[in-house]
Amino acid sequence: MYNNYGLFIDGEWRKGSSDTVISVLNPVTAEVLGDVQAASFEDTEAAIEAAAAGFETWRATAAWNRADLLHAVADQMVAAADEAAHRISLETGKPLVQAGREWVLSIDQFRWYAEEARRLYGRIVESRVPGGRIEVHHEPVGVVGAFTAWNFPAVLIARKVAPALAAGCAVIVRPSSEVPGTAMVLFECLRKAGLPKGVVNLVVGPTSSTYDPVLASPVVRKISLTGSTRIGQQMIRDSADTVKRVSMELGGNAPVIVFEDADLEQVLDLCVPTKYANAGQVCVTADRFYVHESLYDRFVEGFAQRAQLLKLGSGLDETTQMGPLINQRRLDAIEAVVSDAIGRGARVVTGGKRPEGIGAGYFFEPTVLADVPDDALAMAEENFGPIAAITAFSDTEEVYARANSLPVGLAAYAFTRDPARMREVVARLEAGMVGVNSFALAAAEAPFGGIKDSGMGREGGAEGIHDYTNVKLAQITV
Repeated sequence: MYNNYGLFIDGEWRKGSSDTVISVLNPVTAEVLGDVQAASFEDTEAAIEAAAAGFETWRATAAWNRADLLHAVADQMVAAADEAAHRISLETGKPLVQAGREWVLSIDQFRWYAEEARRLYGRIVESRVPGGRIEVHHEPVGVVGAFTAWNFPAVLIARKVAPALAAGCAVIVRPSSEVPGTAMVLFECLRKAGLPKGVVNLVVGPTSSTYDPVLASPVVRKISLTGSTRIGQQMIRDSADTVKRVSMELGGNAPVIVFEDADLEQVLDLCVPTKYANAGQVCVTADRFYVHESLYDRFVEGFAQRAQLLKLGSGLDETTQMGPLINQRRLDAIEAVVSDAIGRGARVVTGGKRPEGIGAGYFFEPTVLADVPDDALAMAEENFGPIAAITAFSDTEEVYARANSLPVGLAAYAFTRDPARMREVVARLEAGMVGVNSFALAAAEAPFGGIKDSGMGREGGAEGIHDYTNVKLAQITV
């Protein structure tokens, strides 16, 4: 399918003109799914030029018409659901059920922001000037450069493209080279919906030919990234030269506090499938578990028992519950995290190694580490893999301090049956999103994002569209 699509520039599919060829691997087998001719520097400049022209058309399009077209995109995505889920699973290895759910969440973004396009309200402020009126307007920021990661190849694009289009912006998307096919399926839906030429553009290729021209161009007025904190920091620095607006959804390392009054079986039933979804390659996944000492042993035992029952395999097998990691680099990194934890005194309760007899893919067993010290990599850094790092606590103030001790603050979770403690948890945990007795944070109607080194800006909710607008004040005196 890669030969049928490629790059999408100025309303048309075209082949990249670079000499670089990107081989897309199936993480289940480590075999090549196909090759993509990468974009050249000139291709990306063409996309910028097309987006600039498309922006002038799109910003002049009435909000209600923009909304209709966003609904048309969603309709095309519904029709492409089976193809999309299959492609997501092929490129990421995640089970089909999870891939299908991701596509549904992506459709939700376009439905939600179709309606937000109709509700991008300004306001009127009483003026001190006699006969005057202050008007506050929201205008599209301009051309947007959107960079996305590989772990959710559809919804990460949808979270950026849908609000940008709703606000009246044009977009250039540069997806991860690990998963370009999913982006191509989504862009074909955008094409079929009938968006004007140049409003959405897709470039695939290395940093030198896709990142550099977008960051350097004064035409591009905003950058949105989902990626690591390190890349986000570099992108913020590179955006400074042309004073671009930035939205950053960066790394996490979510703490989970299990208080003594929690319903243990319910907690385990929620925690285990959440931890191992997408093989743990989820920025808001539960990473470090702080369990009250009165529940600790039973929690560790129950977690390990459930983890051992998970079936590993190809995401295309409907019985698979956990697929592989995305590539060899992630596999090596996860092995290093486990080795470090063992070296610091942690116990491997289950997992901790590559499974036998499952083929050449990038599989790692669902792993439970107990008695993990706070300075182990499994606790101190986002492991982005199928590792549950568990430790005990006895004092409430102590556990809040430990949970908040890291420089990241994307998501945090707690389990308790005490209503007063539920409110306390929300106030005390330092994160952009807090789940109490729930992991359900990602929804089109809710603002998604972090604080501290986990980024800035929000995707989703009524707040999300404002990251793609400029505020203009008008003082009008009659």
